[in-house]
Parts: sequence; structure tokens; C-alpha cells
Amino acid sequence: MGDVIDVEEFGTGFTENPHPAYARLRERGPVHRVRLPTAEGYHETWLVVESGAARAALTDPRLVKDPSSIGLSYLDDEYIGKYLLTTDPPQHTRLRGLVSRAFTMRRVEQLRPRIQQITDELLDAMLPLGRADLVESFSFPLPITVICELLGVPDLDRAEFRRMSTEAVAPTSALSEQDAFVSLGEYLTGLIEDKRRAGPSDDLLSDLIRTVTEDGDRLCADELRGMAFVLLVAGHETTVNLITNAVYALLTHPDQLAALRADMSLVDAAVEETLRWEGPVENTTVRFAAEPLEIAGRRIERGEPVLVGLTAVGRDTDRFPDPDRFDIRRDTRGHLAFGHGIHYCLGAPLARLEARVALTSLLNRTPALELAGPPGPWLPGTLIRGVRSLPVRW
Repeated sequence: MGDVIDVEEFGTGFTENPHPAYARLRERGPVHRVRLPTAEGYHETWLVVESGAARAALTDPRLVKDPSSIGLSYLDDEYIGKYLLTTDPPQHTRLRGLVSRAFTMRRVEQLRPRIQQITDELLDAMLPLGRADLVESFSFPLPITVICELLGVPDLDRAEFRRMSTEAVAPTSALSEQDAFVSLGEYLTGLIEDKRRAGPSDDLLSDLIRTVTEDGDRLCADELRGMAFVLLVAGHETTVNLITNAVYALLTHPDQLAALRADMSLVDAAVEETLRWEGPVENTTVRFAAEPLEIAGRRIERGEPVLVGLTAVGRDTDRFPDPDRFDIRRDTRGHLAFGHGIHYCLGAPLARLEARVALTSLLNRTPALELAGPPGPWLPGTLIRGVRSLPVRW
């Protein structure tokens, strides 16, 4: 691609704190060819780091999500199948329409009492200990329990599933990433077969199996596996890190924590500011130029990969004044943490609901909550933004 900027040239510790590098890129312009760290070593791609250019890229039909449309294939295709994040219209329109019939706002809102119950049970078990790893004891078990119950997934080995899921979205090596996709594909295939044999049930996955449109369209086996993958993995992985990042941001900004404790009606604003300031998705999944095009004056050739930097855009000075300041009273309208356009996150309402309930309950029941040490390492790669552990005490 030529003229590639290695983001690690801006300083060490990019994985722990990529914000200075993204700020330097924004100073140079809206779009750059960059080299980003990955499990394989590095990945060269176009990266969009400015808000206006990001919105344009996220809605440009010439930037496609299906790699097979330009002759490429990914692990997702081989072991999982096509799903919402790897398809384009008209296939994406069809898939989203089918899942939207089952995954409704009404269904999400009906989960509120159960989310509160799970939250209370986790806190009942955690609080007598006086200290804990927030990720292990709270941020992970809450969304994984919610999404498993929503989908109708039976009790599983949570530790093993956590390992597979995290390796799929933040791999530590190419081999471990492949192993994770193989294992997840096999697990989901078996789960769907079990659902078919079991007959009618009121969970979301059973609804997806039964869903038929007026013209008789329904999800095939591969599409069901892909849908289960994106709902189960993306449906909990991002929320784990949204909750953890919110708590970490508040505990490292005592003035903001005090403001929230004084007025818990600000909890929604705290969630939105976390999404802007340290959202759980650092960059979008990759898009490809289906034909030569320009983004903010930069020419992208056919077949070249493009990422939209959600973390970078969240601190765009043209959109958010003093963007490095964490401020729960800020006007966060316009942040792109859940994407934009036809690929806007289907699970955004559920993630917001879980984070709201989690923060409210945790802070109300732990008036002396504080960090008990530094966070665990930040997740590798540039897709998911979060830490492996967060020691806290109260």
C-alpha cells in the first residue's frame, strides 16, 4: 500500500494507551495507511480517524463487509458462516430483517427484572469477600448469563467459553484464533441441532429457528450458526468491557464518581461518556473497497482494507472539546461507539440496559468502592478495548 505509518512509532505501550497515537494521526488528517499490531505481528490497512469521514465511510456502499465479494476468505467464513458483520445488502438486509423479528426492543425491555435479579445475586456473592476481580466476579458473569438465558444456551463451561470467545475477538496468536473459531463453530452447530430436536421453546435461538417471513424465507443452518455466533460472542464480549471500562473510568476520576453518587440519574450519561471515552470496540471489523474510491481526499484502491477507528473518533477534538477529559455531564451525542448506518449494533439497547443496571447496583451497594491494584493487561489487538482483570475492594 506504500507510505504506511506504523502506529507504534508514536511511542511504546500502544495496546495499553492508543489515544496519543490516534491523536497524532488526527492532527495529520482524517484517513491514513497504518500498520496495526495483531496476533500475527501486524496488519496494514486504511484507518479513518475523524468523525465526518467515519460517518461517510460507515454508510458508503462501496466499502463492503463480505470478503468473498473481492475473492478473499476469513476464519469466520470457514468455521462460522455468514452473519451480520460479514455480509452486505441484499443478504445483510435479509438477515437483519429476520433477526429483528425475534430480537425486539420489547423483548429487551422485558429482560430488565431478570438483569436486576442476576446483578443482585452476583453482588450478594461478591460483597462479603471485601475485594474481588471485577471482571471475573461481576462484569463477565452478568452479560454471559443474560445472553445465554436470552438465547436459550444451557449451562456451559463459562471459563472455557470465555477463553474461546476472547481468543476469537482478541487473539494472542494465529493458531489460538483458529482453534477458537473451530471450537465455537462445533459448539454452535451442536447447540442448534439440540434446539431443533428439543422442539418449541420461548428463547431467542428457538425463535430464530422458527422465524419465517410472509414469503416463506427462513435462516438456513449456516446462517443460524452465524447468527448465534454474533449474538452470543458480540452480545456479551462488548458488554463485559463496557461495564469494566465504566467502573475503571469512574474509579480513576473521583470527581466524576462523586458527581454520579450525588445524582444517580446521571448513570445513563456515565454510560454514554464511557462509550465515547473508552468504548469496548476500538475499531470496526474490516471493510474492503469494492471499487476505487476516495475518503476525505485519500484514494483507496479496489480490494484494500479499511477500518473505522471508533476509539479515535470518540476523541475527535472537532466533535468533542477537550476530548481526553472524562466528563459524565458532557454532550456525547454523535459518538459512534455502536457504529452507524446499516451495521449499527443490533444489541446496543441490551448493552446499555445491562451497563445501567450494573453501575447503579454496584455503586449503591459499595459506597467505599476503590481500586485494589492496577488493572490486568489490556486485551491484544485493535478490535476489543478492555482489560483482562480489574482488582477492586470496598
